[in-house]
Amino acid sequence: MTPAEANLRLWADHLKGEFVDHDANATMDTMVDDCYVMHMPTGIGGKGKDGLRAFYRDDFIPSIPPDWTHELLNRVVTDNYIVEEAMLKLTHTRRMNWLLPGVPPTGKRIEFRAVIFVEFRDGKIANERIYWDQADVLRQAGLPL
Repeated sequence: MTPAEANLRLWADHLKGEFVDHDANATMDTMVDDCYVMHMPTGIGGKGKDGLRAFYRDDFIPSIPPDWTHELLNRVVTDNYIVEEAMLKLTHTRRMNWLLPGVPPTGKRIEFRAVIFVEFRDGKIANERIYWDQADVLRQAGLPL
């Protein structure tokens, strides 16, 4: 298996932990000790295994609405990175501080493109940086820009 193929398999395991199994520990098993995740438009995420595990367990995973979908639009894979463009679709039925900090559920349908940079080191995920157009998300949620 090439490094790029190993990265894809690990990334699939990581996403399964988050979105299928809803298991923060399984998600963290895919990451290095000094890992971090940052949602760039809001500045929310976690750093280090303990901090990131708490973020996944207490904030991110419980906030994922039941109708969440992640449609892959484009992917670039190298020996050290995966970069994905995806269409994310959800109904804002839960508090999602990483997406809309401090905003109670609006019940609004939100669809937006995100770009995800995933860096690999020593056979594990070192970090994720996720970007999207926050003005578009705020508009769809019915919030002022």
